[in-house]
This record gives sequence, C-alpha cells and structure tokens, in this order.
Amino acid sequence: MSEPAVDFGTEMREVWAADSDAALGALLAIVAGAARNRREQPLQRFLAKTGSLPKATEAERVFVARVGQDVFREALIEYWEGACAVIGLDVVSLLRASHSKPWAKCDTDEERLDVYNGFLLAPSLDAAFDAGWITFDEDGRVRLSPKLKSTAAELMGLRPDLRLRRIESSHQGYLAYHREYVFKN
Repeated sequence: MSEPAVDFGTEMREVWAADSDAALGALLAIVAGAARNRREQPLQRFLAKTGSLPKATEAERVFVARVGQDVFREALIEYWEGACAVIGLDVVSLLRASHSKPWAKCDTDEERLDVYNGFLLAPSLDAAFDAGWITFDEDGRVRLSPKLKSTAAELMGLRPDLRLRRIESSHQGYLAYHREYVFKN
C-alpha cells in the first residue's frame, strides 16, 4: 500500500492504493476503525472524566455538562483540524462548538458528544446557527432565514454562497433536526 498526496482543490488528502483484495480488505478495516474511533472517542473521554462524579445536585449536573461541552469542543477542533467549518478561520480561541441538535434536546450523551452533531464555527456563524438564523442544506450550503433582514445578514458576513468545507452522511440527521426545530423558516 502506498500513500501519495493528491491535490483535491483547496484541501490535501491522503490517497491509499491497494494492490490486492487482501490489502484492500485491510485498508477498509483501518478506515472503518478510524471512523468508529472518531465517533466514540469523545464519549469515552467524557465518561472517563465524569464517571465517578456525583450528579445529584444542580451544581454537579452543570459541572458535568461543562466537562462534556469541553470534550465536544476538543473533538470538533480535532475533526475540523482547528479551523472554522465554513470560512476556514484558524484562530482556535475564537472558534465555537455549535450543536445542530442542541445539547438540552439530545436524548443521550452519545448524541451530545457526537462530532457529527456539530460544527466548529467562527463567532458570527455560531451565533446565527445557534439562534436559527442560518442552517445548512443537505449539500452543506448555508440557508439564510427569510426572517433575517438582509442588512443584518450583510453586516454579519452571512451570504448564501457560503458552505461547509465538507459534509458527511452522518451530519444529515442532526442537520435535518436543526432545519426542522431550530431554523427560523
């Protein structure tokens, strides 16, 4: 198996080639394991940090939620390689972890911490996404709420030509929730 770099537009990706069915099977197993790890790792980190903590009082529940939100943000920073999912801003301290399906509406910690339930966004995009002024369609294109005044959108740099730098099928269910219950349509 080899791993030459190939230019796919603005992003560099690794390309692997298999010279036999056995090598292809091994490569697919590696890819499947990496995908499973990406999804399970934040939950495992959260449980390791909070498993022994009490959750009886409101203050304890708030603390546990804060730990979970920090783990979620760390996972999104890793997934989006430290840059905004839309505009590519790479000043990590400015970026926000946004949920498609809000934390409080998630049924499980697994949903809350799933990297596919969120995007690493620049502050104005995060505020607009969380408040439902923008959403993303199935292809990752920004949709502006018809209730958002065009002057406000313009001042915030929100344009319909913006789009996610990448989108995977695992994002779709969470984005469908966002379009249905959060987006101001």
